[in-house]
Amino acid sequence: MEIEKTNEMNRLFDFYADLLTDKQRTYLDLYYAEDYSLGEIAENYHVSRQAVYDNIRRTEKILLNYEEHLHMIYQYEKRTTVGQKLLDYSLSHYPDDEQLQSMIQELLVIDDENPNEEVS
Repeated sequence: MEIEKTNEMNRLFDFYADLLTDKQRTYLDLYYAEDYSLGEIAENYHVSRQAVYDNIRRTEKILLNYEEHLHMIYQYEKRTTVGQKLLDYSLSHYPDDEQLQSMIQELLVIDDENPNEEVS
């Protein structure tokens, strides 16, 4: 159960981290991604363990609320599934279509690009 929650929080964090405050991002990243304990975070930031706990729980609710309203993860997963089916179908039914193969390659490059890299 705990690993499932960790995975869910990390996935939500990946999508919605930019909507959080610096403190929320820091605490959540340390707790879920870096596996710091509440006590370690509290000690590093000179706050109480309870303050860290409360901040993380509020932030979890915020992230769940974002997904409930924005559906970014749901839409991403749906697009990925449909896109893979389309790719498989296209490759199996039109293997000799060079234009289609070229467009598929362009899409694959886009999928591999880092969104934080500057495009020249």
